[in-house]
Amino acid sequence: MLPWFSPTEMPRNTPTTAPPPPRYEDALAELERLVQRMEDGQMPLEQMLDSYRRGAELLTLCRARLAAVEEQVKVLEDGQLKTWSAPAGDAAR
Repeated sequence: MLPWFSPTEMPRNTPTTAPPPPRYEDALAELERLVQRMEDGQMPLEQMLDSYRRGAELLTLCRARLAAVEEQVKVLEDGQLKTWSAPAGDAAR
């Protein structure tokens, strides 16, 4: 049986990571800022670990968006006009 919670006792789901930036350029800028702060060496160890994790997320996002654009360029270079759909998560852009 599941535990019952009153509305004031409901457990809260808080995100553990920041949402992805809306644009490639924003993700890249955030990644560059993180790298700079990490290279400065003035970050506590836990914050550096969190920054590394966030940087890995941003890098994955940037690579995925670049791959999608590269695929679109290939389609255009082949002289074929095809419908292109944005990767999941990019539909609102």
